[in-house]
Amino acid sequence: MKKDLVKELNDFAETVRDRYSQKERVGNINNETFFIKEVIPTSDHSATVIYEKNTGKAAAFFFYYILRGRSKGWKYFVPTNTHILGFRAFEFYYTQVEKDNFDKNFYD
Repeated sequence: MKKDLVKELNDFAETVRDRYSQKERVGNINNETFFIKEVIPTSDHSATVIYEKNTGKAAAFFFYYILRGRSKGWKYFVPTNTHILGFRAFEFYYTQVEKDNFDKNFYD
């Protein structure tokens, strides 16, 4: 991961930490405070950020970088086990698309 993206990721992870630590945040029924435990780059444009809560529990957030357009920059969501199963299936279909597209690179 490029140095500038690492810095942006770190800054955004801190912003998300602050966002989730707000006592008045909707859904923060336990008045939890979040702390960054670890940032784990998983590719050039994705990372897992582990937050630890003041309750001792942890939460894993999936961060991903959008390269172009109005949505450019780091985004995130908190995946569920259903999301993860869907991503595992997506890997297969993505590979199939790449395989099918390979030969199309030789047409003019």
